[in-house]
Amino acid sequence: MDFALAPIHELTRKSVREFAEREIRPESRRYDESQEYPMAWARRMGVLGLLGVAVPEKYGGAGLDSLCYAITIEELSWGDASAGVIAAVNNGLVCEPILAFGTEAQKQSYLPKLASGEWMGAYCLTEPGSGSDAAAMRTTAKLEGDEWVLNGTKIFVTNALHANLLVVYARTGPQKHDISAFLVPKPTMGLTDLKKEDKLGIRASDTMMLGFEDVRIPRENLLGSQGKGFNIALATLDGGRIGIAAQALGIAQAALDEAARYAKEREAFGRPIADFQAIQFKLADMATEIDAARLLTYRVAWLHDQGVRHTFESSVAKLFASEVSHRCVDQALQIHGGYGFVKDYLVEKLYRDQRITELYEGTSEVQRLVIARSILGPPS
Repeated sequence: MDFALAPIHELTRKSVREFAEREIRPESRRYDESQEYPMAWARRMGVLGLLGVAVPEKYGGAGLDSLCYAITIEELSWGDASAGVIAAVNNGLVCEPILAFGTEAQKQSYLPKLASGEWMGAYCLTEPGSGSDAAAMRTTAKLEGDEWVLNGTKIFVTNALHANLLVVYARTGPQKHDISAFLVPKPTMGLTDLKKEDKLGIRASDTMMLGFEDVRIPRENLLGSQGKGFNIALATLDGGRIGIAAQALGIAQAALDEAARYAKEREAFGRPIADFQAIQFKLADMATEIDAARLLTYRVAWLHDQGVRHTFESSVAKLFASEVSHRCVDQALQIHGGYGFVKDYLVEKLYRDQRITELYEGTSEVQRLVIARSILGPPS
């Protein structure tokens, strides 16, 4: 086993980190306070190829591997977690299922626009009455002639306000898993922005409730086969969890960097607090857990590229990285003492941004269920 990164991976980290330092970090606090969508970041990410990292070059993407993708999301999230999730959704939850399940016509029509940043994508799965139990959705799609007609409500839709294309999951039959996936352009008649959520963290990333009232789309906008949407959603989330693990990793690394810098600058009892063993042990524990989380995240990215099923490994990486991130930002804030509780210091924002990584794309409880079933088999 070779744990060394290839030159392309090192170059990806260097270039994305430079972008994050130069263009994301300086504007991070302003966007957090205003909740304004960072259009300048999104456009620049498109130019740099960060919105279609694994999309083949023939469809306008960067044509890189999943490890480059994980490193990209990690470094963007080091700069600002909102930038990380904007890119993760477009890459992992929109481009990925089109690439895996779309027709050639769909790939040629949508991927070049999404990969370049000309268009932004959003993913519509969760509903007011269905979160962890996604198959309990009530949004319906009925075929009328050559059109699908969608009705229902979707919530927690990242990128929705500025999206040009939605991947929407809807019920197409009476059985629980009679679900199909659709590509819905935005704007479309009957598609309404109902509410923008006022969130604890990742506040520069818009999160919307969307309404579908007799939304008509062409028959050919079905993604994959009718009735196979639930399988598409699960496969997409397996890959999507690579992005969330990487996002959590970037936040954790930012917390460690801030804590180490502060510990060397802050003095107590006539010495930098970094000289005290209590602080050194906190930093050592943070660094150790981050290293383990990084290895788990990179492993699942590698498996994804091998075409190997990685449900267990993606859940392990997402669970561990998100909870490591929680512990790291908590310790970083503790090292800052009272200053960590005020907005003048970055750790306050990291503390708020991190929490979502334990909730979306499957809560920590759901990840533990997935992992347990991989060990024990399905329930009897």
